[in-house]
Amino acid sequence: MARLLCLLALLLFAAPAPAQDRKEVDVALVLAVDISGSIDPDEARLQREGYVEAFRDPVIVKAILSGNHGRIAVAYFEWSDSWVQKLLVDWTLLDSEAAIAGFTARLSEAPISIARRTSISGAIRYAIPMFSSSPYEAERKVLDISGDGSNNDGGLVTDLRHEALKDRIVINGLPIMNDRPNPFGFPSENDLDKYYLHCVTGGPRSFVEVATNFEDFPRAVRKKLLQEVADIGPRHDFDTGDLGTERHGVQLAQAAPRRGNRADDDYTRFVRPEYELGCDIGERRSRDFWQRRFGVTPD
Repeated sequence: MARLLCLLALLLFAAPAPAQDRKEVDVALVLAVDISGSIDPDEARLQREGYVEAFRDPVIVKAILSGNHGRIAVAYFEWSDSWVQKLLVDWTLLDSEAAIAGFTARLSEAPISIARRTSISGAIRYAIPMFSSSPYEAERKVLDISGDGSNNDGGLVTDLRHEALKDRIVINGLPIMNDRPNPFGFPSENDLDKYYLHCVTGGPRSFVEVATNFEDFPRAVRKKLLQEVADIGPRHDFDTGDLGTERHGVQLAQAAPRRGNRADDDYTRFVRPEYELGCDIGERRSRDFWQRRFGVTPD
């Protein structure tokens, strides 16, 4: 009996606080950043510095503190293989300039690391329970994924995207058009922007912000964060998904729910038609590359 009471007490204390007891925030934002093998230490550092500098930007600081509640909650983790995710900063309340400065300091001081495979699906799977365990009650839940390659490890990215959308989590994407030589000789993916649009992002007013290269990453991060924090995502209607020839600053967005829609609107409706090459193109390209070059298929 005593053991049962102890177990019940542990479950009680481990459970998240009831919604009415949690501080309200304008948005709960999870930043998921790619550190797979196609990214070298210099590129990983450029990504990290891009986020640090963005949160130090006075315009973004003002946007964070000017919402309905004047505060947001943010968490930051890095990802690679299906089961490799590294939480650098857990849920942090940004409700003052001092809090924002503290967040950027923690982020800038965290060590840089690089792993191996690219599992966007693993990143989404890892992020989903983070929102339910957040100590804050958010008006919006946004998962922000940046990376330089398509999914090639773990489950299908569309399956995990569906699970996130069922929980009313909006997924935005920042694909990095990386034309630097891959250390393994894997060719660059010049259609990564379209892949992110059709296979990764989803939810009302979800969008893709394209970084033309790693040097362009800080600009792209700043623009993307400003829209996520201020909830001013693009409202254009791009039925064809055609990104055109000029990718710099290009954004494509899902439509917003029409006025009068219920608060429990089905987020799974807000996805693009499947990519014409298939949303498993990353897995197929990876298998073909390793088979052709080394005569083996990666585990």
